[in-house]
Order: sequence, then structure tokens, then C-alpha cells
Amino acid sequence: MQLNGRNLSEDMTDIIIKKKNEVYVTVKAEPAICQELSDLFTFDVPGAKFMPQYRNKYWDGKIRLFSPATGEVYVGLVDKIASWARKAEYSLEFENNEFYGSPFEENEMISREGVREYMTKISKYKPRDYQVDAVYDALRYNRKLLISPTASGKSLMIYSVVRYFAEKNKKVLLVVPTTSLVEQMYKDFKDYGWNVSQYCHRIYSGREKTNENPVTITTWQSIYKLKKPFFDGFEVAIGDEAHLFKSKSLVSIMTKMNDAKYRYGFTGTLDGSQTHKWVLEGLFGPSYKVTQTKELIDKGHLSKLQIRDLILKHHDQKFDTYEDEIQYIIGHPKRNRFIRNLAVDLRGNTLVLFSRVATHGQILFDSINSFVKNGRKVFYVHGGVEAQEREEVRTITESESNAIIVASYGTFSTGINIKNLHNVIFASPSKSRIRNLQSIGRVLRKGDKKSKAVLYDIADDISYKSRKNYTLNHLVERIKIYNEEQFNYEIIQISLRDNG
Repeated sequence: MQLNGRNLSEDMTDIIIKKKNEVYVTVKAEPAICQELSDLFTFDVPGAKFMPQYRNKYWDGKIRLFSPATGEVYVGLVDKIASWARKAEYSLEFENNEFYGSPFEENEMISREGVREYMTKISKYKPRDYQVDAVYDALRYNRKLLISPTASGKSLMIYSVVRYFAEKNKKVLLVVPTTSLVEQMYKDFKDYGWNVSQYCHRIYSGREKTNENPVTITTWQSIYKLKKPFFDGFEVAIGDEAHLFKSKSLVSIMTKMNDAKYRYGFTGTLDGSQTHKWVLEGLFGPSYKVTQTKELIDKGHLSKLQIRDLILKHHDQKFDTYEDEIQYIIGHPKRNRFIRNLAVDLRGNTLVLFSRVATHGQILFDSINSFVKNGRKVFYVHGGVEAQEREEVRTITESESNAIIVASYGTFSTGINIKNLHNVIFASPSKSRIRNLQSIGRVLRKGDKKSKAVLYDIADDISYKSRKNYTLNHLVERIKIYNEEQFNYEIIQISLRDNG
């Protein structure tokens, strides 16, 4: 084998990579090259300056994915090293591990048409081309971080990967962030036509941790503290909504599974930082962008989306801190009445999303619930509501045509599928890329009587002289996302300055 014109069997090879296990590879190279690799895999952690460890000078605010001392780095980052080595004109060699094999493997027996045939056979739903391509890429290369937006049919892709390995008698661990998603995934697998009671075991609070079934579906909170023997039998690790896993917990789970050769992460979106992306790629494998929301809309798989940015103009004020501004916004009577009137005036099922339960969510719910007429149903969902009750709300909403759901971002922005949802109102400001895109995804699913969805993105202009207020800057960040995703949006100015 040759790279950059050099014979890799010669002693002059600059970098030798060998699997230590299914979590790490070891890199052998001169100290100077190792230092370069250390620089390559060192990142500033976003928001580190606000963390106590940094403020107290216990930590420099950086994350390091490569250790020059041990030469260890995540297996999923091997392609990054190879790409960097080519650019730097360093020769590179992969050395086989007798037990774990090569750091890079390809299953040549996997074909795209074979995957299509298989997916068609195991489900009553016809797979879309991009779903076939994603599953093919995953099975072909053993490790992948698959980025696929909300409502793209992610559960069918997960199901196809799970079925494939279950039929090969390999134990599968499927990890999700919430109890609701455990139940939803179980129901989805059943809906596809699988005998889930025979093949799948669910773990969350109060349920047994061990079972003989080949597939375990669990929340990460239920297992991340368990000892390594629990993980030893699993050969396949799958993480759904991987971006929501707390970093330490995800690392804890994935590093205990040092014999799990097959690793797949699924997520709707990443936070935009290189740190976040490379950590997830290191644990699961190179990223693969399955499709984009705009493509799904254009092909008719999702509802058409209209975004209305409603900028509420307040009297000019100067806030010393972000928290001061938030308290002013969520406690503003006229603003809350505006949200109430908007939710009540809209026709169709409407989701009102907020951030803070006691100081905002409860106020909005009470106001809306006391204002609706003709027996219109209003639901209130937050972190304190049991998963079963949330599922009941979802089920009821599917059969309703004009209900209002007042819900926290944390409970309804991710993983809750409601096809019959017509409007979403962002009642609380946010600049989180993940939260915004996931929340938008809630309203995009097509229903029998629905072809259009509307997002009402509420922002506040409380600018002081020439200085934009904190949350108005957040709107600027959201608009950047809308432009990147090629969403249609309009900006509407509304004055809250009048008395009343």
C-alpha cells in the first residue's frame, strides 16, 4: 500500500494507527507529530468562560480528544487523521489488531439495492431513496453519525438497522433521551410490523435492567451509571437524538462498550460547533447528512412552512444582565396577553412553547385556558408531567382539529410526533440552533387534512440607543438559521408601547 507516493511498509512511515479496542485507536508517531495531532484535536468549549471550573482557574476551557502521552483517540476520528495526514504529506499506515481488526473497515457485500429490498421486506412502508442511502452507508461502514432532520422518517432508518443486526443474532443497545421516546420507538417498531414483545426489552425507571431479548431500548439516564458487565454483551450501539446526551454520560456509556463494533448515532441537528460534532463523530463515526428540511418540503414529504417573525417593540430600556431582560419579558402583561390572543385567534392545533414553567408557562396556560370558548381543549405539558400523560396529550391532539398545547421546549421540542399540528408559537426567546430546528420540526409533519404549517417567532425590540438588547440579538441568530435552511420568513413589527 502506498500513500503520497511512499511505500508504507518501509520504516519511514510517519504515522501508524492500530485499534486498541472498539472505542480507541492508538497512534504511533514522533513527538512533534503527536503534538500537531494534539493541536488538531484541541477545542475551545463554547461558553466555557461562564463555567465555575474556568472562572476558578481549575480548567483552561478546552477539550482535548487526543492524548500525546498515550497516543489514544476515538476510532470515529480516524478519517480526520487520514485527511490531515494527506494535507500535511505525512505517510500513514493502518495496522491490524488480531482481535479488533483494522481501524477502517468496509463491508463490500452490502449493496444499495440489497438494502432497498431488505427495507421494503421488513416494513409496510416504502422507504424513500434518502432513507435507503443512509442505511446503506451505515451498514457499509459499521460506524456513522447520521444527521437527519425531524420528520424525515428517522425511526424507519433506526428500525432497519436494528432489524438487520437482530436477525444476525447480535445484541443491540438502543439509547434515547426520554421515557416518551422509549415508548414511541417501541410503538413505531410494532407499527412497522415487528413482533416487538419477542425481540425488544424496554428500560426506564422501575423496569428490570436485564432481559434475554436481543434488542434493548433504554434512556441514557437509566444505564449510564451501570457497571461495565451490563454492556459487555452488546455488539451494536445506537444513540437516537444523540445531541441531547449529556457529554459525560454519553462518553461513559460508549467507552464501556469497548467490544461493540457497530456504532450509529442519529440526530436531527448539531449545535454548529466543531467541538460538538467531532465528539459525536469520535464516539459514533463520521457524519453523514441524510437530507435537509427544505428538500423534504420541496418533494412534498413535509408541510409547506411559513415563518412570521413578530418583533414586539417596547419602550427603550437598558438591562444590566440577560436574566434581568428575561424576567422583564416573561413578566410583561401586555406581551403575555398578545401571546394569549394570538393562540386563541389561530385556527387549527396550536403549540405554544415556553422555557420557564413557574414564571411563564403557568401564566400562559392559565391565561389561555380562561379565555378560550366553546369547550376548546387546552393542554399544559412540562417536565413534571408523566410520560404516559404526555403520550395521552399527543394521542388526543392527533384526533383534534383546534386544540392548544402550552408546553415547555424541553418536553415538546424533541421526539414528540404530532402529524396534526398547524401552528407553533415561540413564546420564549432562544438562540439554540438545535432547539429551534427541533421545535420547527414539530409542525412540519403532514396530516390527512394539513399541507401548510406556520411558525410565529416572537422577538422583542427593547433596544437602548444604538445597542440591541440581548434577545433581539438572539432573533438575528435564528434568522441566520432560517437563511441557512432556506426557509421562507417575513418580519412584522408590532408596537407594545401604547398603554393597555
